[in-house]
Amino acid sequence: MKKLFILLSFVITSTMSFAASDMDSFIQKLMSRMTLEEKIGQLNLLPGGDIVTGQVMNSPLARLAADGNLGGVLSVRDPEKIKQLQQIAVKKSRLGIPLLFGYDVIHGFQTVLPIPLAQSCSWDTTAINRGAALAAREATSQGINWVYSPMVDIALDPRWGRIAEGAGEDPFLGSCIAKAMVEGIQGNYGPHNAMACLKHYALYGAAEAGRDYNTVDMSRVRMYNQYFPPYEAAVKAGVGSVMSSFNLVDGIPATGNSWLINGVLRHQWGFDGFLVTDYGSIDEMVKHGMGDNAHCAALALKAGTDMDMCSSAYTDNLKKLLEEGRVSQQDIDQACRRVLEAKYKLGLFADPFRFIDTKRSKTALYQPEARTLARNFAAETFVLLKNDNNLLPLKKQGTIALIGPLGDNRSNMVGSWSTADKPELYSTLKEAMMRAVGSSAKVIYVQGCNIYNDSATQANCNYGRPIPRVDADKAEREALQAAASADVIVCAMGELTEMSGESSSRADLNLPDAQLHLLKKLCATGKPVVLLNFAGRPTILKWENEHCQAILNVWFGGSEAADAICDVVFGDKVPSGKLTTSLPQCMGQIPIYYNHLNTGRPTAEGATRYYKYQSNYIDVRNDALYPFGFGLSYTTFNYSDFHLDSNELTRNGKVTASVTVTNTGKHDADEIVQLYIHNPAARIARPVKELKGFRRIHLKAGERQRVDFSLTPALLTYKDAEGNDILDPGKFDIMVGPNSSDKALSHASLNYIGE
Repeated sequence: MKKLFILLSFVITSTMSFAASDMDSFIQKLMSRMTLEEKIGQLNLLPGGDIVTGQVMNSPLARLAADGNLGGVLSVRDPEKIKQLQQIAVKKSRLGIPLLFGYDVIHGFQTVLPIPLAQSCSWDTTAINRGAALAAREATSQGINWVYSPMVDIALDPRWGRIAEGAGEDPFLGSCIAKAMVEGIQGNYGPHNAMACLKHYALYGAAEAGRDYNTVDMSRVRMYNQYFPPYEAAVKAGVGSVMSSFNLVDGIPATGNSWLINGVLRHQWGFDGFLVTDYGSIDEMVKHGMGDNAHCAALALKAGTDMDMCSSAYTDNLKKLLEEGRVSQQDIDQACRRVLEAKYKLGLFADPFRFIDTKRSKTALYQPEARTLARNFAAETFVLLKNDNNLLPLKKQGTIALIGPLGDNRSNMVGSWSTADKPELYSTLKEAMMRAVGSSAKVIYVQGCNIYNDSATQANCNYGRPIPRVDADKAEREALQAAASADVIVCAMGELTEMSGESSSRADLNLPDAQLHLLKKLCATGKPVVLLNFAGRPTILKWENEHCQAILNVWFGGSEAADAICDVVFGDKVPSGKLTTSLPQCMGQIPIYYNHLNTGRPTAEGATRYYKYQSNYIDVRNDALYPFGFGLSYTTFNYSDFHLDSNELTRNGKVTASVTVTNTGKHDADEIVQLYIHNPAARIARPVKELKGFRRIHLKAGERQRVDFSLTPALLTYKDAEGNDILDPGKFDIMVGPNSSDKALSHASLNYIGE
């Protein structure tokens, strides 16, 4: 009868428009019947990727689920396995509490979207929102109800491979994208929506030397102003869960940092969801020097960490820690309640099988409309860095030599963390290019070179998606022969998928040696060269900028990348992407980012000579090779008549900044208009410029449009070391333009009078 009561509660509880009081009442009744072991079991998250089909019922996970000692499972995407595990949890455990099923859905599911860094270069939050919704729709069709996305870590050091998973270097843009992704994934928690998991909280993108899992140390002023805003934006958007990061914050691992979790996340920002560790991070606290496993479990729980991913630290230790008085019953109950609330919000108590639909699971993946969305979105993310003499778009005529190790490989098109992809369904660049030109032109493809000269180095980055090594001399001869017979050379070069992403830090971001050697040979032929630069991070393209006629940064564009690249290369679509990370001239400039603080001895941006006793290098300019916000088009845009409708702003007022943008070229195209501010007289030093607005607009050839931005006191506000708002009276520099470079910006002055 007791089990029947709980099951009836599942049926009558609806989550589509649940009231907090209903949820509280339901969870309270359920928890009053739970044993200590069952409460601790809800905090236990374990991997299920190794479950063998047909043996789910006899797996260790099944036994834990039947005993009520499992809260969730990660890394299972087989809907039948998910169904079987959920049946065990609901029908065989004492109270029938359903399971969460989590999965890394970073940039799409089987329809793979561009990597998140590429998505950010579209500056198109509507497309980003739609892409997130598509990813959730496909994932939930397979029974997954919890996705580990978005990753919103600000990253300034491109040596860090996980820069590929975020939105770049700017907190304002990163905040807009975080909000768009959370809302796209979660929606109203309908049957096609999943629960989002914000990661990695916090500061993971600031790992020293760009080495993954490395330590982090910074002031709290910098945390609040440069790194925290995207996390807070995701919380304000209602994100249901948060994942802690591996790194230290103020000398304490994030997973056990009470100031970070209970203080900032919950108290200051009002986060009311649950917090899960990253994979095994409670165990890693031991290696950080925090004490033994039991002590670290106590630290994590009391800091506000609710669910333990894969270390079993809670299930191994919490009962004894409670007996010893090192944690309280309230600590355990609070964590358990948060996990149960997540399941309630997802509708799992109303229907544990609402995400398990056999018919939908077979028809929801890689559908034509999803492919169209992915293809169009990918084209928006490519950044045209150089285009001498309007070499691009190419005409569909003559002979095109497609050369490079990334030109005929389908698995390396999608990028890292595409764990549900099916490369056999996707096109290679060679296939797409031949389709695009049809019988109008001839395409010759040769690999031309290896990724690296050294086989061991290539092996390090060939994980999972290998490109076979070729005889270097023979491959080079074939490439030069193809180039000699061609009218134009298109080089498909850059990074392999596994050269960026988790555990893929690089100490040298130049084009790998074997590829650069061949590129130099091809440029020496005198034929026009288009470089398609595949990358999961900002890379160094100084030599390439000096010698290639055209450079298109194509990142990793997802399952439809090959066709999307051809759309842009041949002019069916006009490139519109703009950089969200500064591209350095050389390794010694790293980290380089546009919104830096000034020094007491600054050197003017773009200065071409060395100044003794000023903050500059002897051997290279200070500025980036390509600045934040930069991107060319097949057309040209003119900015004019920038003005403010008032030069004074009051405490409750608003000032409109306006600029007229004209398409002065021959192609209809999109432009991304950017607004920046600078506070030259602040209580705490402010960056030389800060993005505070952007608009993506479409203009036909010859068309002009007035673009307005609202300037409010909130846009001028920043944080002190405790997270309090500061708004300084006085003059602010307001800037508008096509990118963050000083020479591209128009200026106006605004006086905040605070009355």
